[in-house]
Amino acid sequence: MARKSQPIEVSDAEKAELITMSRSLKLERRYVDRANIILMSIQGETLDSIVSNSGLTRRVVNKWRNRYREKGLEGLKDAERSGKPSVITAAQKAMVVQKACEKPGEGYTNWSQSRIAEKVGISQSKVFQILKKADLKPHKIDYWCGKSPDPEFEEKMLNIVGLYMNPPENAIVLCVDEKTQIQALDRTQPMLALKGGSPKRLTATYKRNGTVALIAALAVHTGEINAKTIKKNNSDNFLMFLKKLDRTYRNKTLHVIVDNLSVHKNKTVKEWLSRKRKIKLHFTPTYSSWLNQIEIWFNILSKDVLKGGIWKSTEQLCEQLMEYIQTYNKTRARPFQWTYTGNPLVN
Repeated sequence: MARKSQPIEVSDAEKAELITMSRSLKLERRYVDRANIILMSIQGETLDSIVSNSGLTRRVVNKWRNRYREKGLEGLKDAERSGKPSVITAAQKAMVVQKACEKPGEGYTNWSQSRIAEKVGISQSKVFQILKKADLKPHKIDYWCGKSPDPEFEEKMLNIVGLYMNPPENAIVLCVDEKTQIQALDRTQPMLALKGGSPKRLTATYKRNGTVALIAALAVHTGEINAKTIKKNNSDNFLMFLKKLDRTYRNKTLHVIVDNLSVHKNKTVKEWLSRKRKIKLHFTPTYSSWLNQIEIWFNILSKDVLKGGIWKSTEQLCEQLMEYIQTYNKTRARPFQWTYTGNPLVN
């Protein structure tokens, strides 16, 4: 007859903490296993059942149940080990932190743990432990939007956000930009299709079959995309696209958001716009093209179409781009929702 584990009494707060530990993706696996042992014991499962479900030995299961009975949650932590004291000095620890925070010399841009270990004269595993304790990650780089030097940043930003949040009546807000240098890449060997246990595979060698550019407009409040493939990104093609938008949205006032690329400010473009009272260009502040929502859609396009694509010619690439846009407009087009509600990341 299976023997039931002895009951373990826990408070509601401790039970909640155990559940959190058991579901954690950041805790080391051994702590997750220990939390699961206690949770199964609380539920009155037999010792054999706990051993079977956890994949651990009876000795290990009993060890952590007994430790929990004695010390509660603290008992699930590793006990301090006796033995040889650490030979890493405080000066060496400080040097590891200093090296990780300073720029390396000898032509390197970034530090690796192995090179820090070599400079300090300790093992790489010790360097890892010191950096982990100090919460330093010299191998990682995060990017953030620096402060725009545009003296009119706030005015331009508020103008664009105002168009997003509260557009004028009988007006269409369009975000326009170009995605250039889209390569029509072909592979030197046929693609190996996806199958169980193996991902889709492409050869690392490829053939370039030319490049195309895509000029696109996102209708902010419907999510609809208007686009055209072009060979070159110049003022003539930009003006041609503006004329296309003018024909598409007849009898509507168009507020077109663009970045500060020179082709958007060309003399011929300005002359044509001077005769079009219902079309107004709004320029994003310097270094702030992220305010243009078309950049979000370009990211979607890259993931859905461009990543891992194979094309025999630029014509084939252009056909797929336009087919995708038609599908997107029919099935997925909708406004992007503003979700960030926190404080500014940089003052």
